Parts: sequence; C-alpha cells; structure tokens
Amino acid sequence: MAKWQLSLGAARRWRPVWGAVALTNALACSGPTFGKDADDDDAAKSSGVPNVYIDFRANYAYVPAGSLSFGLGETSLFAALSQIVTLANVASIPRAPGRPGLSSPTSQGVGVDVPLTIDLGDVISLYGGFTGSASHNDRSGWSDFAVTSLFAGFQADVYQQNGGLFPTITLQTTVARAVPDAPLATTSLNTIIEANYALDADETRGLLAGLQYTRVDVDSSLARVGSTIAGYVGGYYQWENNWKASGRIGVQSFGGAQLLNLAPFQPFTQPLLRLDLDRMDDDDNRLFGVTAQIAWTPKPAYQLTIRTPLYATRN
Repeated sequence: MAKWQLSLGAARRWRPVWGAVALTNALACSGPTFGKDADDDDAAKSSGVPNVYIDFRANYAYVPAGSLSFGLGETSLFAALSQIVTLANVASIPRAPGRPGLSSPTSQGVGVDVPLTIDLGDVISLYGGFTGSASHNDRSGWSDFAVTSLFAGFQADVYQQNGGLFPTITLQTTVARAVPDAPLATTSLNTIIEANYALDADETRGLLAGLQYTRVDVDSSLARVGSTIAGYVGGYYQWENNWKASGRIGVQSFGGAQLLNLAPFQPFTQPLLRLDLDRMDDDDNRLFGVTAQIAWTPKPAYQLTIRTPLYATRN
C-alpha cells in the first residue's frame, strides 16, 4: 500500500491519484461554471454540450465485527470492496489445527470516490474512476490511504414517464475491480433497476421502487462472497428552493462469505434504510448532496456520504 512518505514504488502506485488530482484541479479551474449567465446556458443547451464533471464523494463507513455489508448504491459496494481488501492481512493469519478461524474485527473506513461523469442529455450517463480509502480495526490499526478499486458504469432511462401512466424505469450497472491484485482481489458487478412514478408534472414529488443485484468474484479458490439481492420502496419531495429529500427502505439478502482463514460470514436477510438530501439547480443538476445509510447485518452497519460535483460543463 502507498505510504505518506513515498518511496519510489509508492510513488508509482500513487500515479493514478496524482493524475486524478491534477484533472480535478483542471476541471475546477476550467471556467466559471457557477457564474455563467443565461445566454451562456442557452448557448450550451442549443449546442447539445453534455454535462462533464467529477462526481466527487467522501465516505465514512462503520461495519460491526463478523459482518460484510453492501447496502444500496455503488458507493456502499466500493466501501465493502475496500473492507475485503484490508481484511487480507487478518485472513492470512495461520489457523491452528482444530481451532476456529478468527472473526473479522469491527472496522471503520474513510474514502473518496472520484468518477469522471458525462451526462449525454437527460437519458444516459457514463462514468469511470477510482476509489481511494483507508481503514481501521483493533488488530492492525489504520491502514495507509491507497487506491483500492477502479470502476466504470452507466445509468440510463429505459423508459420515461413524461406525464404518462407508467413510471420512468432507470437501469444502472457498475463494474469494479479491486486493486492491488492480492489474495483477496475481487471483480464485482452491481446492477440497479428503479421505477420512479412522478406525482406531478414538474416531477418534484414521487414514489420509488427498485431492485439491486450485487455479485462479487474473488481471485482465490479459498475465498467466496455470496451474491446480494436487495429490494426497496421509497419516495422523494423537492421544495421550490431546489432542496430535494428522498428516502428508501427495504430488505437485503446476503448469501454469506468465506475469506481464507476468517470465520465464515453467515447469510442473512435484514432491513436497510437510506436517506438522501440534495441541493439541485433549476435544471435538476446536483450541486451538493448528503446520504446516510443503515444496513442491518444483522448488527447495524452505517455509512455517511457527502457529494460535491465539480463541473467542467453544466447545462
């Protein structure tokens, strides 16, 4: 893992981070996004320029001992993948014959997701980037901050309500690869399909329902992570000042896991809750957001996410 006092090898591992930081600074300084006048906005819309931005997300996660939690959304998935990577040292401790494996310790983690995102109109978005994180547990203390996964995906409206009887159907798929390659390196697929039934013409309030499927493949015959399926319902409301609140409540079913010499993670079916508060602009672009999530595993796991998009172009 990368260390704050960089050796030559560590510097090489940090090249993606330095590049992303440079790109972030370039995007942040590439023009007065928040100071454009109406004529500039109209010109951008008429020219069909897509939104281009880094959907920067800062995360904190707490997971109780003996648990894995995937929650709702790709940010929760990235936190779980980071936890698996940092469990490698504990999982590789030899187990004495006839003695049970060590249980995974209680862990806390902080991290950032840095996806470069392109919105192609109101129908489809493409994104790709990396997650960097550091974690803490009672056995090994704090790990060094390092890039822990690379990811790419898309979100698309398969069908739009547009005032009709049937809800908007949105499909989102994310593929992630844990780095560096290690005994517990993983490749994951996360797919969400969500129905959004707007209750008014301006789509400022509505009802939500969705399904999420998560599959994680581990690069070891001595480790296995079962699939997770979650279903939820919810709703949202947006005030005239463009603050938007939404909530989702549901149930996730986890197929259990075995990671090297750790005691098995037991399957469970337990509730979860996600709450979002976002500040939007007049064109429904997010300017700021906070997400809080609780997923029972069966003990509660918590995650807090703060989103601050950095726009290069915004329509």
